[in-house]
Amino acid sequence: MALRLRRLPDPAHKISRGIAVGVFMSFTPFFGLHFFLAALLALVIRGNVLAALLATFFGNPLTFPLIASVSTGLGFWMVGGDGMPLPQILWAFADASLDFWRNFLALFTPETANWQGLVLFLEQIFVPYLVGGLTLGMAAGMASYYLSAPLIAAYQKARVKRLKKRFAKRRKRALARKMGTPAE
Repeated sequence: MALRLRRLPDPAHKISRGIAVGVFMSFTPFFGLHFFLAALLALVIRGNVLAALLATFFGNPLTFPLIASVSTGLGFWMVGGDGMPLPQILWAFADASLDFWRNFLALFTPETANWQGLVLFLEQIFVPYLVGGLTLGMAAGMASYYLSAPLIAAYQKARVKRLKKRFAKRRKRALARKMGTPAE
């Protein structure tokens, strides 16, 4: 995978767009959809899809608690709500997932669907997380774009230079063999 990443055929700005999209998506509360949404957004803005998918790993089990905490804190501040401690936010996501699953199963069973818990979750947690996450995600995405673009461009330029040098050396050897003279 590392070799594939180093040999991405796209220009640096396109790869950097993909990285920015992946980092941006890591800040959204759409858990389980980051890969799909990052790929879709990368296609829309003509970024590199593989770079976008790999950059979603910016949000991982080590960084998600920090991302969730800061995003919801900023979101609560922006929408004017009361903040919540991180464990409560995580339990609210788990409860909302269970509520959604129960309501889905209610379509096929005699039980009645109750959407009150999900509506409360959307109003109290999801919207502040979304607002804060989009804000921080935009900042982190732009920072990752502007940091990665020159690094990738420099790497690609150095790689082309190395490949040209290697090609010239091989060509010189091939010509020397063809002429019957020893190669230097």
